[in-house]
Amino acid sequence: MNIRKLVLDVDKAISRPTLIELAEALEKVPGVEALNIIVTEIDIETVGTDITIEGERLDYAKLVKAIESTGAVVHSIDQLAAGVRTIEPAKRER
Repeated sequence: MNIRKLVLDVDKAISRPTLIELAEALEKVPGVEALNIIVTEIDIETVGTDITIEGERLDYAKLVKAIESTGAVVHSIDQLAAGVRTIEPAKRER
């Protein structure tokens, strides 16, 4: 499957890794063309982030390994786009 975009819910400790260290580890994974890290919440010990990764033929297992090598942990996949092209998600009215 050609994974082109992933949005991951990732937690890290307050002190380490830094966002720069996390980005550097992810950028080294083959296929990664761009990434964005957004801090979503901070508590006493952890920082919650949403990490958006785009590229060609992204390897989820290698991305998780890169994240875990920094000491951070993946909680969930919040969005996945695959195929020949990407599509924008439809906004749902509730």
